[in-house]
Amino acid sequence: MKVGLLFGSFNPIHTGHLILANYMANNTDLSAVWLVVSPQNPFKASASLLHEFDRLHMVNLAIDKNTRLGVSDIEFKMPKPSYTIDSLTYLQDKYPSYEFVLIIGEDNLPSFPKWKNYEQILNFFQVYVYPRSGTPPSALKDHPKVKMVPAPMLDISATFIRDCVHQGKSITYMVPEEVENYIKLKKFWL
Repeated sequence: MKVGLLFGSFNPIHTGHLILANYMANNTDLSAVWLVVSPQNPFKASASLLHEFDRLHMVNLAIDKNTRLGVSDIEFKMPKPSYTIDSLTYLQDKYPSYEFVLIIGEDNLPSFPKWKNYEQILNFFQVYVYPRSGTPPSALKDHPKVKMVPAPMLDISATFIRDCVHQGKSITYMVPEEVENYIKLKKFWL
């Protein structure tokens, strides 16, 4: 089975994440896409992050009825911050019959050489890249393990959603209804 891995803070998960994951699962050679909830991204400050279990719960709420999407909390058990190569290696060891593919945004390509052991990622895993507007060119676009996927572009961010919540503005349709209800129930970002 060929499984795409979309890593993220999902703080919160939003329709952009879901449309992308669903597109990759249904319009590429992937059998499924797993959303891997990262407790702490090494390139982001952790102060603004909700607790990892709240973020995991929101992802579960969001993908509940989609059989092609899954969620993974494997990074919860790993040293923090989480590094993609360590997670990929762990998953490959745990599921040796699966073929894992890393899914990243085109905006990550220019900084990809700064990732821990990025050469190992490119040696052992395919990388599917979805478009992001305003991204500077990267020589990695032509790497044999990198596949550019013409997925739809949505200019929506978790930061924008958090700001809307904080300002008392509606986030309807930006997140699934179940996620919006959970955010209201828990009074996140007020």
